[in-house]
Amino acid sequence: MSHGKQFTLYTHKGGPNGWKVTIVLEELGLTYESIFLDFQKGEHKAPEYLKVNPNGRIPALIDHKNNDYTVWESNAIIQYLVDKYDKDRKVSVAPGTNEYYTQLQWLYFQASGQGPYYGQAAWFSVYHPEKVPSAIERYRNEIKRVLGVLESVLSKQEFLVDGKATVADFSFLPWNEGAAKFLLEGSQFEEEFPATAKWHKKLLERPAIAKVWEERAKVSAH
Repeated sequence: MSHGKQFTLYTHKGGPNGWKVTIVLEELGLTYESIFLDFQKGEHKAPEYLKVNPNGRIPALIDHKNNDYTVWESNAIIQYLVDKYDKDRKVSVAPGTNEYYTQLQWLYFQASGQGPYYGQAAWFSVYHPEKVPSAIERYRNEIKRVLGVLESVLSKQEFLVDGKATVADFSFLPWNEGAAKFLLEGSQFEEEFPATAKWHKKLLERPAIAKVWEERAKVSAH
C-alpha cells in the first residue's frame, strides 16, 4: 500500500494531545494525513484502532517511511519525531546533552502534571453529569499550580529550554489554551501569570502554529 504522506496521525478534533503532535509535524515540515476519530461512535475503542493503539486513546502515529512503525502517547510521539527528523535541531536539542534532559523533564511534566489535571478540570467542569464543587475547585487549583511552575521559570527566561522555542514549549500550548478560554474564571491567565501568557502568545505567532490553530478552528467548526 503506497502512501502519499509520510505519516498517518490518528487524532480527535477537540483533543489537545493530538494537536501537540500536529504542531511538531508542521514545525518540521513533515507530510501527514490526520484521521479524526469520532469518540461518540466509539471509533477509538474499535478493534481496528486497538490494533494501532491498544490503549484506545489518541493520538497515535504511523511512520510509513519506517516500515509503518507505530508509536502512541503524545510526548513519546514528539520525542520520536525530533530524534528521527530534527537533525538540524530546529525545535529540539541534541540527545545526550544536559539540555536534552531538561527538554525531557518538561515533556514528562507536561504529560504527568499538566494534561491529566487539566483534563480532570474539563471533565468535572463540563462533562460530569453532576456538579461536584470540591472536584472542580481541586482541579482548577491544580491548573493554577502548574501555571505557577511555568511562571516561576518563564519570568526569568524566554523559553523553557536552551534559550529557544522547542517541543518542550509546544507541548503545553493546547491545554493552556483550553484552560485560558474555558477552565479559569475571567482573565486569570493573563493577570496572574503574565510571563506565561506572554510566552503563550509569542508561540501562537509562529507561522507553523498559527497554521495549526487555523486548521483546528476549521475542523472544530464542522
